[in-house]
Amino acid sequence: MQKNFIQQLHPLTKFFFALFVSASVLIIPGFIFSFLVFPMLLLIAVAAGVAKEFFGTVMKALLFLLIIVFFMQLFFYPGDHLIGQWGIFKWTEEGLNYGLTLTSRILAMGSVFILFFCLTEVRDFVKSLEDAGLPPMGAYVVLSTLQIIPEMRRQANTIMDAQKTRGVETEGSMLTRARAFIPTLTPLILSSISSTEERAITLESRAFSAPTKKTSLHKLTKSTADRILPFIYLIILLGMVLWRILT
Repeated sequence: MQKNFIQQLHPLTKFFFALFVSASVLIIPGFIFSFLVFPMLLLIAVAAGVAKEFFGTVMKALLFLLIIVFFMQLFFYPGDHLIGQWGIFKWTEEGLNYGLTLTSRILAMGSVFILFFCLTEVRDFVKSLEDAGLPPMGAYVVLSTLQIIPEMRRQANTIMDAQKTRGVETEGSMLTRARAFIPTLTPLILSSISSTEERAITLESRAFSAPTKKTSLHKLTKSTADRILPFIYLIILLGMVLWRILT
């Protein structure tokens, strides 16, 4: 599948963009700018052809968290300007503003990193870190950390399918699914330990710990845009900091 311009950007360029957006929402006060970041990221996702994956992941990963955080700040953040009351719960203007500010920043920062991983393969990101000077051992730790949850999810699905073939009921109510999941914990843990040992043997067979310079068949190249964009991010951030100091 042919990649478009956004997907073809170097992984570090996209990672620096994620850091740039995260720093921007912390520098600019209020919640209006932070809330406007999400539509901007959605437009980028549409242009990159990952809008469905991006929007679905944001809704699954952040929506419930944002609702909980907002109401916790609304009801329990201290303030003097009372807006309303419902039973023992009171909400103030300070709590409302802080709740909106906090949730907007969580949405912006969480969304930009979700977009980053929608646009970037994990192996490309780790290879870019290694090319930037990260030791191979550190690169492997980053790679294994990013892959541990998807890998365990695949193993859990495999075990659940095996349980289903044995006649175990794995679908239905939440209680039924919980009962079906508990027996999968032991084989899931054992298979994770076994796969860790297999990875260690595979790495040693490829002289991973040998004190020599490592080579790779997987190469990443930087375009002119990849060399210019990080400086643009930095200049804009410095402008934001200067504007914030002066105002």
